[in-house]
Amino acid sequence: MSRFRRVPTRRLVLALVSAPAIAAAQPSPDTRPTVAVMYFNNAALVRHAEYQPLSKGIADVLITELQSNPAIRVLERDALQRLLEEQNLSSDTTRVDQETAVRIGRILGARHMIFGGFLVDMRGQVRIDARAVDVETSRIEYVASKTAKADDLLSVIGDLAAELNTGMKLPTLSEPLRVPSRAPVRSAASYRALMLYSQGLAEEDRRNSNAAAELYRAALAQYPDLPQARRRLNAIANAEP
Repeated sequence: MSRFRRVPTRRLVLALVSAPAIAAAQPSPDTRPTVAVMYFNNAALVRHAEYQPLSKGIADVLITELQSNPAIRVLERDALQRLLEEQNLSSDTTRVDQETAVRIGRILGARHMIFGGFLVDMRGQVRIDARAVDVETSRIEYVASKTAKADDLLSVIGDLAAELNTGMKLPTLSEPLRVPSRAPVRSAASYRALMLYSQGLAEEDRRNSNAAAELYRAALAQYPDLPQARRRLNAIANAEP
């Protein structure tokens, strides 16, 4: 007597027909290179506490610029913030070095981690130093440095993103990361907006949503062409009960 139970022909046919459809419906794995950006160390020589919010602001704008490349997957800042909170790491006091970047990158599941710092000198010049590390090998892939007046900071962050994308040998776009026809962002208003936006991020991370929303509105009043502020403002509005 056969030990195998006979399967009705109709059921067997349906199973064979459905199997490819089920497989096709499964989402294909995202094989794009994954990039994460750490908060930048504050090395301001003057008014250190005043410039501290830029640690998050520079990182967030850099994330947005890198996300212009659909051929890579850039982790949102919120994922980093949640991890820092879970690890009991203070973003205001923890200085990120290569070892820390690699460790956090592995937890986040990122292949590439960007970290670094910024320095503000006595004349108000801002220098941003960025390093990219391969999380799998712990090897520094690329180093970039940009210096500009504070009023040029938004443009400089965009230029830094384009240089990192090229220097890290990430997939390139059919067009440059920064569209040449877009006028450089150089104005005191754009810098004030960036500072207000950065302060808003800090308040939001402290769970002060109302204070963060006010700062985002103030940033947009200074410089309406700041999509990051509008995006965070919308996120707060949508999260309200």
